[in-house]
Amino acid sequence: MTSTARRRGRKKRINQATQPTSNPPVWPGISGGRLKPLSPQEVALVEETALSLLETLGLSQAIPSMIDKVLAAGGSLSKDKRLLFPRPLVRKAITEASRNFILCGQRPEQDLHISQACVHMSTGGAAPGVFDLDTGEYRDSSLIDLYDAARIVDRMDNIHHFSRSVVARDIEDNAVMDLNTAFACLTGTAKHVSISISEPGNVPEIAQLCYAIAGDEDAFRARPFLTVMVCHVVPPMRFAEEACEVLEAAILAGFPVQLISAGQAGATSPATIAGSLVQAVAETLAGLVFARLVDPQVKAIFAPKPLVADLRTGSMCGGGGEQAILMAGAAQMGRHFDLPTSSIAGITDAKCLDAQYGAEKSLAVTMAAHAGSNIVTQAAGMQASLLGVSHAAYVSDNDMLGNILRTLRGIEATPENIAADIIADVCRGEGHYLGEQHTFNRMKSDYFYPDIGDRKTPREWQEDGSHPISDIARDRAREILSSHYPQHIPDNVDRALRARFDIRLLRHQIGRSS
Repeated sequence: MTSTARRRGRKKRINQATQPTSNPPVWPGISGGRLKPLSPQEVALVEETALSLLETLGLSQAIPSMIDKVLAAGGSLSKDKRLLFPRPLVRKAITEASRNFILCGQRPEQDLHISQACVHMSTGGAAPGVFDLDTGEYRDSSLIDLYDAARIVDRMDNIHHFSRSVVARDIEDNAVMDLNTAFACLTGTAKHVSISISEPGNVPEIAQLCYAIAGDEDAFRARPFLTVMVCHVVPPMRFAEEACEVLEAAILAGFPVQLISAGQAGATSPATIAGSLVQAVAETLAGLVFARLVDPQVKAIFAPKPLVADLRTGSMCGGGGEQAILMAGAAQMGRHFDLPTSSIAGITDAKCLDAQYGAEKSLAVTMAAHAGSNIVTQAAGMQASLLGVSHAAYVSDNDMLGNILRTLRGIEATPENIAADIIADVCRGEGHYLGEQHTFNRMKSDYFYPDIGDRKTPREWQEDGSHPISDIARDRAREILSSHYPQHIPDNVDRALRARFDIRLLRHQIGRSS
């Protein structure tokens, strides 16, 4: 067949509306890990220093059950009551830690495969406030704000995981707030959810809530759809006693756990990026040792999340290059240990969807993703240095995250993708690729198209009202909140939960009849 005949055949197939490939341009779990800000020598130094600190300095304020378990496993107490972790014990925890597991959604299609350098985007923050969709002003956050955030994320393809993003400040009792935080998140989205729990005594009721949603305890333990995030340390190198009790109770109840160290450089960790990273790695590894002594099969996520301060004022600043490179380094250490890893990235200091917001958020999230963090928290919605969440920003960030995920795929230079035969065909023919079947086949599989990102010409944009992206995102968020009420929890289960637990979200607020 001649080249001309082949081109005519391709054009004929295009005219017959041949469907393009069904492969998406981005997906949850695209592999990262190519970015390595630390040299091999620096990685070795960070590891050696962290192991040395654990062995010779240890951590103070360990709870009795931790002391008992660590001493029985070969650890010791120093004269000043610091719990010391010998390096064989730490290396055993790293070597035998659970890997390649699933963080389950309430529906299997929402499962996240946590393995190697597979990257997933998440919310997060536990902010005390929100930026109101109607007024654009900062106000205290409420339970309905948390539910609204979850159901917007439920519609965002490139936000794969929902970590509790705001605090329900309209509920004063900690136990009631913890319970309703779990319920609002789990009702608002079928995606995997992460929350924190303020007191160990609150764990059993939240466990019972999850067991009831799953059907029974065995069903939840087989497919746990909620992770408990625990800041098990109060840097520098001290355990948070109550949080360690929460950690132990959560593991025994069947929850996956995220082990978080969040020192602030220059305040609760060294001012240098390297020193802050070393301390966070050491503190997080101590948590991993304890978690595995509680249950060797625990699904534990290594989450060193050191933060950066503006040393002129002492206030946290999440949007600088220092935070971005620190998180990339933390992710690289997770990949070095081959541990399921979470990083905090996207903590912009901006107060609205402006140039500062986009620049700071995309820089940090991109670096953490390319360094291979399995779960990048705070990647969407968060602004104002963790003080506020924008519901509209979830919508605009969904586009940003799609573009970042597309960069993770890389160039994919294969004999097929190089397309040498297509180049030759076109050059001998009409001289352009727009009419080629190859172009048509790859336009959806290879290219990410933003949902609300504007690609009009200036004239078209002006004629359409000259709307900034923040206005478009706000309108889309309003549209979702007016119509999307997830129903993955059956109505009879919802009614049973309300009969058993102190649920504060009313049925009409979640789109159900009374």
